[in-house]
Amino acid sequence: TVNTRRKAGQHEPITPPNHPTQICELPANPGSPVSTACCPKSLLPLLGLSQWASSLGPRLSSGFAAYFGPGFSPLCLHLLLLRSLPPGGLSYSPAHLLASSLFACGVSTILQTWMGSRLPLVQAPSFEFLVPALVLTNQKLPLAIQTPGNSSHALHPCEGPGCHSLELWNTSLQEVSGAVVVSGLLQGTLGLLGAPGHLFLHCGPLVLAPSLVVAGLSAHREVALFCSSHWGWPCCTLILLMVVCSQHLGSCQLPLCPWRPASNSSTCTPIPAFRLLSVLVPVACVWIISALLSLRVNPLELSAPTEAPWFWLPHPTEWVWPLLTPRALAAGISMALATSISSLGCYALCGWLLHLPSPSPHACSRGLSLEGLGSVLAGLLGSPIGTASSFPNVGTVSLIQAGSQRVAHLVGLLCVGLGLSPRLAHLLTTIPLPVLGGVLGVTQAVVLSAGFSNFHLADIDSGRNVFIVGFTIFMALLLPRWLREAPVLLSTGWSPLDVLLRSLLSEHIFLAGLLGFLLENTIPGKLRHTA
Repeated sequence: TVNTRRKAGQHEPITPPNHPTQICELPANPGSPVSTACCPKSLLPLLGLSQWASSLGPRLSSGFAAYFGPGFSPLCLHLLLLRSLPPGGLSYSPAHLLASSLFACGVSTILQTWMGSRLPLVQAPSFEFLVPALVLTNQKLPLAIQTPGNSSHALHPCEGPGCHSLELWNTSLQEVSGAVVVSGLLQGTLGLLGAPGHLFLHCGPLVLAPSLVVAGLSAHREVALFCSSHWGWPCCTLILLMVVCSQHLGSCQLPLCPWRPASNSSTCTPIPAFRLLSVLVPVACVWIISALLSLRVNPLELSAPTEAPWFWLPHPTEWVWPLLTPRALAAGISMALATSISSLGCYALCGWLLHLPSPSPHACSRGLSLEGLGSVLAGLLGSPIGTASSFPNVGTVSLIQAGSQRVAHLVGLLCVGLGLSPRLAHLLTTIPLPVLGGVLGVTQAVVLSAGFSNFHLADIDSGRNVFIVGFTIFMALLLPRWLREAPVLLSTGWSPLDVLLRSLLSEHIFLAGLLGFLLENTIPGKLRHTA
């Protein structure tokens, strides 16, 4: 029994009242009984009470809709990372890079839903890996000394065949892969020790709500970048279709009549088809029409033709091994801290959106341990981005309102299948960038609104709580902006320390979680202000 009185800064689990404590899943076998006592009425049409055949359609549609999260995330993050490379700066094809990342995502998703937090969360590359990776690659300048004749006075970018600039860039990518391995090992160790789970007990709504608000607002630059290539047909139409299907037509029920022998009486089970397909149908329509109109808005870094094989088994010896350096160690520490805070927020948000209780400390620790294992696998396979629970995937689950471990298992198998075929994985690069920006914008809006809705769990009229919320959100958005636009880069004289400080001070979610946690547990006062 949870003591309702606050003790030494310890908060109650953030659980909405009168909500079920079990995940509603579809029957595994035809004719299996399904208990509806633990499920909210809004999810009853998803159960497929008539037959397993009736539930197969919603399950597949939910799986394909949820798949766009891990399918889009590596595409977005790899694109943002490849934009910083010079032409030809990648020694292997983007198709292999995308396939290895999808393979690691699939394995991590299966392990996470089987032995980890057991929440219906799909593991995918997270934005928390991108900032340290960019800091690590941008700090090493791809310059080489080019001496015309016998002179040694000229020092400028070398573009000839004898230059080593591309080798320097490949070395930086090896360092990024090494940082991903370090972050996975550190995150897994923290999870095994149980430290994040115990700290999660001291994270109340004044820690979670500002973190979600900052996480929702921090992706606006990436959304604007992806949508800027074409704001008209791909982006605006996609957002309009997603909003109409998920919100305006979300409660519309369509009958689903399974096939039965003539001797039996057929019954039709209504399902919320528009809500289930609110991500899949808009993306498919805009994608197909853009292909028919020959609307190409993808950069050359990803859309360049490549001879990728149909079948390929990812293994660590395919390319060079990750490079472990002091700089990679510093970047890995930053990745581990930021992704751990982000994953804890995803666990709490997923449980809150699906009307589940707050995850236990042991579940959080298991989840972080297996997320670390997935990042180690991704780094060994040469991927510069690890795997974690990301907020866009939680937003997708909230839009379709279908959270099931079996759906997550299906998505994991799809990711593994595409990871074994770089040729099929390369098809994802034909998705127009405005489509990626539109999906990311809608899902991040869900995260932002969930952060605002969590403020009702605390007395926002209290002066203490008002200060904590305002200071946390403002400083978490200000510090990365100041560091990005400062005329002089932060320099301590030691390169690994520079990488660590620049990475941590550029992580919005890390700053929000750290400031909210420190202020909430050090400023005296009560969670709910009483007159």
